[in-house]
Amino acid sequence: MTPQRIPVPTEHIYDTQARLRDIGPVVPIELSGGVGVWAVTTHAAAHEVLANDKVYARNARNYPALHDGSIPADWPFRPFIEADHMATADGLDHRRLRTMVNKAFTPSRVTALAPRIEEITAALIDDLTAAGDGVDLVPAFGEALPIKVICELFGIPEEDRAPLRAWTQSVINAGDQSVEAQLAMLGYLARFAERRRADLQDDLTSMLIKVQQDGEVTLSDDELAGMLFLFVIAGHETTMHLLDNAIVALSLHPDQRDLAIRDGLWEQVVEETLRRYPSVPMAVFRFTTQDTTLAGVELPAGAPLLLSLSGTDSAQHGADADRFDITRTHRAHLAFGHGPHFCVGAPLARLEGRIGLSALYQRFPKLRMAVDPSEVMYTSFTTSGPASLPVHLY
Repeated sequence: MTPQRIPVPTEHIYDTQARLRDIGPVVPIELSGGVGVWAVTTHAAAHEVLANDKVYARNARNYPALHDGSIPADWPFRPFIEADHMATADGLDHRRLRTMVNKAFTPSRVTALAPRIEEITAALIDDLTAAGDGVDLVPAFGEALPIKVICELFGIPEEDRAPLRAWTQSVINAGDQSVEAQLAMLGYLARFAERRRADLQDDLTSMLIKVQQDGEVTLSDDELAGMLFLFVIAGHETTMHLLDNAIVALSLHPDQRDLAIRDGLWEQVVEETLRRYPSVPMAVFRFTTQDTTLAGVELPAGAPLLLSLSGTDSAQHGADADRFDITRTHRAHLAFGHGPHFCVGAPLARLEGRIGLSALYQRFPKLRMAVDPSEVMYTSFTTSGPASLPVHLY
């Protein structure tokens, strides 16, 4: 089978995934630098991989090509693979780190954030009103809300948020500057953690440091910086796209926008956006720990896999899986993953989505795109959402 080169500049990643699924459930692809990997295209096969971290591991030590000189040191996907944090750990290491994080992201702590998220949202909407028609909602709302929430949650000063956003973009775009941006961001977060260690406060960074100091869970300084790296990036990048993708979908379906406003169906809007337009269309790498067979395809040990998380597989979501429909009876989607690495921040993302969209459309019930949908440019296939979203507010 001839490897398919991705990403394709003229093709949206959701369309790429559908095309690959038509070829087969497990398809050879080629990424930048001529690096060959396998795309897992169906819901069932991706679900199987996510559920079994013994055969399909996250840690890059299971990827020999990364260490034997086959892959160049500046390969732009290295930051997704080599970072030292919970998402790249397996087995006991993962459970150790997950236990610590679960103490921070308790249901009660997330629920308690609602009033502050409402305050931040209200202030941003006041700014939108002042900005007037034609405002770009990506920087003014979709990006601004989650980065403010996650940085407040971890105690990161406001003046440091712009460089954090810039580093995140470089890492996520997997371009020439991604490795350099990763190192710069990890360096900043290590220094920030050191400053916070001398001045503990009521934030999640201080909580992680206290857990580290108490010896309740073993956590190295590098792991602490890696944990902050993971949560700062995942805590705003994905929620930003959730908000922006929902706004695009509701602009394209004004009948559903009006239904959501009338009946308060914001939970349904969030879930349907996650299913149809997931912020992370392809899960970062998994590596086979042994020779195995997946969906009838034989894979050798050390094979790298990328998993399709788009909820358009008709075998899972029905013949109308491509249609955005907030009245859909939902079947389980993979937007937040599955199994041991299910996204610990999912409740927070859902909460921000419901609060943000509800407040936005309560103030601007006729909000719609100010450009033709075909003119909207989207970010890279690693995460997916509008790069710019000018709108009519009234």
